[in-house]
Amino acid sequence: MKDFLQKYFKGDAVVWTVFIALIFLSAIAMYSASSTLAFKQSDYNSPVWRHIVFLTIGFVFALIVHIIPYKIFPVVGTFLAVVSIALLIVTLIMGVSANNAARWLEIGGIQFQPSELAKLAVIIILAVVLGRKQQEKQSADDAFKWSMIILAIACILIFPENFSTAALLFIVGLLMMFFGRISLKKLGKTVGFIAGFCLLLYLTGHFIPKETAKDIPGLHRLSTWIGRIDSHFTHKTNNGLKDFVITDDNYQVAHAKIAIANSNGFGRGPGNSIERDFLPQAYSDFIFAIIIEETGFFGAIFVMFLYLVLLFRAGVIANKCPSAFPALLVLGLASMIVIQAFLNMAVAVGLAPVTGQPLPMVSRGGTSILITAIYFGIILSVSRYAKEEAQKQEITEGKTKTKEA
Repeated sequence: MKDFLQKYFKGDAVVWTVFIALIFLSAIAMYSASSTLAFKQSDYNSPVWRHIVFLTIGFVFALIVHIIPYKIFPVVGTFLAVVSIALLIVTLIMGVSANNAARWLEIGGIQFQPSELAKLAVIIILAVVLGRKQQEKQSADDAFKWSMIILAIACILIFPENFSTAALLFIVGLLMMFFGRISLKKLGKTVGFIAGFCLLLYLTGHFIPKETAKDIPGLHRLSTWIGRIDSHFTHKTNNGLKDFVITDDNYQVAHAKIAIANSNGFGRGPGNSIERDFLPQAYSDFIFAIIIEETGFFGAIFVMFLYLVLLFRAGVIANKCPSAFPALLVLGLASMIVIQAFLNMAVAVGLAPVTGQPLPMVSRGGTSILITAIYFGIILSVSRYAKEEAQKQEITEGKTKTKEA
């Protein structure tokens, strides 16, 4: 058994463990949380089997990607960047709309989100650009300039239909620049400028009529963004009976809180959720609330622990990398997974406004599962080759010491 695992499952064993644990957790959680989908389709097993098929394909993707040498990824990233930019433009023009947002493309009856592909491409290219700076093949100014251009193009194309994804990608991009030793002064000015722009947009958005905003290119969802922010913070400050009135604006958040309260701290037991029948996105945006309802705070802590372990192992792997590019690539991919996960969990427990971000490798969503699986595959690929390089270096050092002796 050990020989089999070592032959086919190379790379960091801890990352493999986290990846497989998330797959099993996802299948179990989806079996319980997909009741509303089962009702619509008049088939309880269909949504679960669909999800398991995507998890299986994702596992195969990770298995294949993890044996690819990481030195090939810059070429792949460049190709993906060109494809994803083209797809994002097409999505803005003729994307499939759901929940008042055109984020999907449909080809041959299959829907997918180009923004997920763009996130992967941007992380790879940023790792290349910032890695060249560490090797002193370009100046810090050039590295910062090209990093910002890459981020700006992707975020501007994603922003109109998916503000939270654009913001998430921008945050991860800034983190990668921080890891890539871009000066804090430049990063601070960038953060200040973007924060000022968002604040100005938020304040002025209150004075733009909803119907007028719909006709402004790129801002047709402005009223939705502002409404979610206002609803989140207004609900926090209200007192009295208003807190207990469930409206269309707070429907999902209210039922997510009810689900958490139903757990009584210890959970109702797997498959015993009540709120899965009331939460419209119980299988996606709010699946963490269902996990808490069924498994209690111990289940919640376990899920958070898995993502934190991934982040820790990414740091260990990056520290062992022979060059800057693979180290930055691993840190960027792990940061994307972990930050998105904690953003999803924050929304589910009412700590952040509704964003629509899925819980990586757990929530329903074919594109998200497959791309996240590729993230894991790349991390495992880097860990595999970093380990091999370290072993080669140890052998070389050992021969050198023997000759000297």
